[in-house]
Amino acid sequence: MGKLTRKQFDLLVLASEAALPAQRTLAEKLDCSVGTVNKLIGELTDAGYISDGTITNNGLEALEPYRAKRAVFLAAGFGTRLVPVTLNTPKPLVRVNGKRIIDGLIDAVLAAGIEEIYIVRGYLAEQFDQLLYKYPMIKFLENPAYNESNNISSAMCARYFMQNAYVFEADLLIRDPSLVKRYNYKTNILGIKTDRSDDWCFTVKDGIITGQKVGGIDCYQEVGLWYVDADDGRKLSEHIKLTYDMPGGKERFWDSAVFECFKNEYKVEIRECKEGSIVEIDTFKELKQLDKTYDV
Repeated sequence: MGKLTRKQFDLLVLASEAALPAQRTLAEKLDCSVGTVNKLIGELTDAGYISDGTITNNGLEALEPYRAKRAVFLAAGFGTRLVPVTLNTPKPLVRVNGKRIIDGLIDAVLAAGIEEIYIVRGYLAEQFDQLLYKYPMIKFLENPAYNESNNISSAMCARYFMQNAYVFEADLLIRDPSLVKRYNYKTNILGIKTDRSDDWCFTVKDGIITGQKVGGIDCYQEVGLWYVDADDGRKLSEHIKLTYDMPGGKERFWDSAVFECFKNEYKVEIRECKEGSIVEIDTFKELKQLDKTYDV
């Protein structure tokens, strides 16, 4: 059959999760007509990807190029704005209501069937070893330049692992683990639709990110949870290094390779999520609001 269309992909993913429901229900889930659903089922049945509403082994093989195979956590930074709690603890290891921030992300990754996990560490690096008791599959990547550069130095350490990969800022408090999906059609990043933002945000047209900036109206607030597909991951391994080697490159964020330096090479989808489903804890004040034990 070749590459799946977007609708074929969406239906096949639903079939991988459970037996397909009635066509009218499928039409609502896929936002299309019952006639389109009937046509899709016929195409996937003829290809041998589904049988009687159930995915086949051939169907699972057809989804394999879209499966998330690894996760990369950028966790080397100091976490200046979370002082004093980060004076002795890396920000991803800070506990919120008794649970380390990064644990929620790793648990979501494992629930999606991803067991190839890399953590780029720098500040108080040895403290991340404690994760191995619970997550022995973790591999650490050392970032010796974390203290003299922005997070692009962490991306440099992990750039060969960013294919079919989730790339996380490691300080995100995830409340909806289903945001980490087993299958993704193409490269995307999470965003929260908002009327106004003073933070990093995206302009979007027809579901594709057209620009990145600080502050905006009628935009998507950026959430540091990426999925990078195989084709974009191969390009990124080169583009991150080229960006890093540019004048001032060490001071850049890693995603400037995508949205600024080589923006014509990428079409990144926005994947909308609800406010509160995943939270970046920027300041100690915000941490105290989430966990009253810090409010002393």
